Amino acid sequence: MEKQIITQRITAILDDISRLQSALYAMSTTDLQRYHDNYEVLSTDAALRGENIACRLRHLIYATTGIKKSEYMQSAAVMQGVQIHCENGMVEITLPALLPKRKQRQSSEFLLDPIYFALSGYADSHTLPKFTHCVVCFSHIYCRDLPARRVRDYDNLELKQLLDVVSTFIMADDSGLLCDAYNTTELGDTDCTRISVMDQDHFFEWLEERKNSVKAISDF
Repeated sequence: MEKQIITQRITAILDDISRLQSALYAMSTTDLQRYHDNYEVLSTDAALRGENIACRLRHLIYATTGIKKSEYMQSAAVMQGVQIHCENGMVEITLPALLPKRKQRQSSEFLLDPIYFALSGYADSHTLPKFTHCVVCFSHIYCRDLPARRVRDYDNLELKQLLDVVSTFIMADDSGLLCDAYNTTELGDTDCTRISVMDQDHFFEWLEERKNSVKAISDF
């Protein structure tokens, strides 16, 4: 890649970093209780701008260095805190954030690429089940210290793209004929999303365990 193009891209990223700093400063000086709507706009803009910056930096690395995408993304998954656990025929994937809203392309890319390569790396050193008839449970966990009005509708979240990534490694097919999907909202110490995939026969046992251990869980 030509030096001029690299310089232009770096300059554009620096401009966005400056705008991100301005948004963060505005957030720090906004009264959250009195001007909640303004704060929500500012915080959303800052978060999406940060994700956009991260994605553009990734693309710059791939275009200008010898670092492979698979190598970088596995490191990004560790840095983000993506966790994968497989035990007793169930796979659990914990993501360090709530799922993005639909049509937020950069936001989806920021999260989904590391998940894909984290699963790929995990599959290289662990045996993952291949479910034929399964249930996928999306647990949307909201920090209990933050306002309840943050809870969003399930149909406004980017579930399909995440399911596509997960199904690549552990499902025969994510068709509705072979895969049931369930959502639950919970309260926790921090925002995160947990995806639990299991055989259909294990779902009701899983659900009873969750109801007994989690105070805030949706009714199915």
